[in-house]
Amino acid sequence: MGLVEYLRPDAFTVWLNEEVRHRLSHYYAVLKGERPAKYRVAKRVKADFELRMTLEELYEVHQLVSKEFQEEYLDLLDRKVELSSKTPEKSYLDLKIEILRRIIAKCHLCEWRCGVDRASGMKGVCGLDSRVRVASAFLHMGEEAPLVPSGTIFFTGCSFKCVFCQNWDISTKPENGVEVSPEELAEIAVQLYLRGARNINYVGGNPDQQAHVIVESLKYMDVDVPLLWNSNMYMTMELLEILYDLIDIWLPDLKYGNNECARRLSRVPRYFEVVTRNIKYVCDRGGDIIIRHLVLPGHVKCCTRPVLEWISKNCPRSLVNLMEQYRPDHLVAREPNRWPEIARRPSAEELEEAYRYADELGICWRPVS
Repeated sequence: MGLVEYLRPDAFTVWLNEEVRHRLSHYYAVLKGERPAKYRVAKRVKADFELRMTLEELYEVHQLVSKEFQEEYLDLLDRKVELSSKTPEKSYLDLKIEILRRIIAKCHLCEWRCGVDRASGMKGVCGLDSRVRVASAFLHMGEEAPLVPSGTIFFTGCSFKCVFCQNWDISTKPENGVEVSPEELAEIAVQLYLRGARNINYVGGNPDQQAHVIVESLKYMDVDVPLLWNSNMYMTMELLEILYDLIDIWLPDLKYGNNECARRLSRVPRYFEVVTRNIKYVCDRGGDIIIRHLVLPGHVKCCTRPVLEWISKNCPRSLVNLMEQYRPDHLVAREPNRWPEIARRPSAEELEEAYRYADELGICWRPVS
């Protein structure tokens, strides 16, 4: 018996579930070597652009090349063509890298749209300039069953200020990590793959603010491993469109069912419309996705029920992880009287209500929760 099978037998048995294979059909096919990871195809699709072009002109080219990418990927799946070993002088991936370089010069990677010039050393709401720091990278055995072992790369910094953050040591302190170049980040990912990672899991903190270096790192790797985006999903549509043709499986959080709870507990505006917009974009385009919802004590009525209702109506094909592992941490642990309703673990009754309501709505949650 192998180590993974010994530690997490469900990482193997989960694929006996027909619903899981259907809902994660692209990811499963990449795992089995039946289709290439998206980023490898993006590196081989030609893009005609010039560095003198404006950002708006680059977006226009990106939209056109995205259609070519979709056609070429379908041809690969139909075996009309084989994946070339050659890359063009300027590729679809190169175009994405150039657009992201422009974006961080007036940063709008996330919906704070703080507009600072991170490229010149200014720090955004996330606490980061253009440098990227990795806090840790390892084979994670505690993720959802279809993802284990997951090659997790934890980045520092975050666009949220959650008062209960369990990773506060890296999300609120971006300096708690080692600075990496795109080449070094690619080497970390490749080594995780060679050690048995089923995917490369970009997480944090939050990975959205690191996208300029993550995407550039793909120039320096070419292993057939699925890429996973593990995010608070508060990114801008500009970033989402850059990422979509690179990411094989999405693992977004959908924490709150309204804006008020998000503003009070994560100090972020316009939460529900931004995050649901982005998740719906992935679902509408048929992307493989596991939506995480952390059941917060005292928030089943205001958050869990609305979140589950939204998922059932807008992302019925998604898998959902109803997470029970909330615990008071960070600021809540220090000042529980400021947030009394979340200064405890969720009760068995609250969790059972969440599970029962998910079943009533026909949500597929059991295989990954």
